[in-house]
Formats: sequence, structure tokens, C-alpha cells
Amino acid sequence: MQTVTGLFDTRNEAHAAIQDLEKAGVASDKISIVGPAGSEKSETEAGDGAAAGAGVGVLAGGAGGLLAGLGFIAIPGIGPVVAAGWLAAMAAGAAAGGVAGGLVGALAGAGISKDEAELYAEGVRRGGVLVAVQTNEADEVTIRSLLVSNGAVDINARRDAYLSDPDAPAEEFPEQRRSASYR
Repeated sequence: MQTVTGLFDTRNEAHAAIQDLEKAGVASDKISIVGPAGSEKSETEAGDGAAAGAGVGVLAGGAGGLLAGLGFIAIPGIGPVVAAGWLAAMAAGAAAGGVAGGLVGALAGAGISKDEAELYAEGVRRGGVLVAVQTNEADEVTIRSLLVSNGAVDINARRDAYLSDPDAPAEEFPEQRRSASYR
């Protein structure tokens, strides 16, 4: 089992990616989502069945089984997040155990390099939404393609942007969108 990740600048993009993953047959228990709690960027769409207000509905909206596991956790260095899925459970366990960088540790434990895990955690800290999928090698390309087609950013290109402006929110770097040639 391997982990495929995508960082999105908005909850709507992450929500669309999750819907497409589920339509493609990815089981909801293989999908995780972590995003900022109470963000003003919730882009709520009440007509889509999403809960109005806090943006929680947009984050997990039509995401099948993910909605049942949606909760708020505090991750050291990131703050309060809305999270669901296996990655959220790992990050919450690390945070509860006092492990600094609970999300970084959870991602590293899922097979993501420490450097990339730190970039994803920084993306969430800046307001981005992380979607992580457990998959087998045969489905990896399809899953990556679905994440990219829904607006996942190129996290390695984002690294330079983060270093150039340590306080800018994630959505201020739209030029970092992934291209079809993404890993």
C-alpha cells in the first residue's frame, strides 16, 4: 500500500477531488482530508448539500463515509484543523502523544518523505487542504490524475514560493498548479 497526496488551495477543489475519487471506486476509508478549521475560504455551496457556515460541509460534503469521521483536532505547529480518515487518526494520535509535527509524523509514517511531509504541513498551516489516498501501485496513476485535474498544486514548486514569502497564504501561489506531467 502506498500513499498519494494532493494539496489544494480551496476546500471546493479538495471536495471535488474526493467526489471524483469515490466515483472512480476508491473506498472512502482509503481517503483522508485535513484542512484548516473555520477558514473564511470555505466557499460553501448550500445547494450541493453542504452545511452552511463553518465550511465543514464543503470539506467533507458528499464524501460518503468521510463525513461520519469528520472532526476537529489541534495539530502542533498548525493549529485547529478539520480532519477525517486514516491520516487524521494518525495525526491526532501523534498530537495527543505530544509529538511535535503530528501531521508531518503521520505523513512520514504513511510513506511520504519527511521533506514533502513538511511541505504538506506548511500548506495546511497556510490554509490549504490536504487529501491523502492509500492505494496500490496499479491505481496510483489514476488517483494522481484525478487529484491534478481537480487543482492539486505542485508541492515541490510550492517549496520555493513558501521560502520566498513565509507568511503568504496558500492560494497566493496559483502558478504552482500541477501539470499533467506531475510525478
